Amino acid sequence: MSTWNTTTDSERNLPIKRGTNMQQKDPGKDPLAEKLLESGIAYKGSFLQLHRDTVKTPDGVVTTREYLHHPGASMIIPMLEDGSVILERQYRHPLRRNFLEFPAGKLNPGESPYNCAKRELIEETGYEAQFWKKLGRFNNAIGYSDEEITVFYASDLKYVGQNLDAGEVLDVITLPFPEVLRQCLSGEITDVKTIVGAFWLENFLKTQKKSE
Repeated sequence: MSTWNTTTDSERNLPIKRGTNMQQKDPGKDPLAEKLLESGIAYKGSFLQLHRDTVKTPDGVVTTREYLHHPGASMIIPMLEDGSVILERQYRHPLRRNFLEFPAGKLNPGESPYNCAKRELIEETGYEAQFWKKLGRFNNAIGYSDEEITVFYASDLKYVGQNLDAGEVLDVITLPFPEVLRQCLSGEITDVKTIVGAFWLENFLKTQKKSE
């Protein structure tokens, strides 16, 4: 799925340096890159690691950067034949409440995003899918984490039975896809990966209709 940008330079009203690739493939050639002087792990948990690095900024300042290392994750948007989608309602301890979200899970060591998506879909919802489409990937917390989430659309579903981990408690629900979009726009759904995935799927479905 291609990325797009609907904001023009004039709408931003900001000075733009022409000829500069904003996403440098080679960090060594990026004039905004910081030089790593020292790297260490401040805390190592069972899931996340807190890194504390010392860096030198392009203007010569030596400072500290702290961030969470994350193994990466996959999110799945499962769509049933009637056009409804499968979501989960799950309690999230950091914010002390439950959230409505699409199924997702972290990558195991050496696991590809696609294999992770297939595994998580069965484990959390009990469904397996015959059709898969990668919609894209995004970084959801660039200021304090290196986490990357890959988003998949899954259809042609067959129920084979849930296989939840011990301590993993959630409700599996279905909603019409337009209702999911409405809740994303109204602020009822606030989980960022679900919001991103919903609008990526909307774009994918529109593209499919145009090609028919």
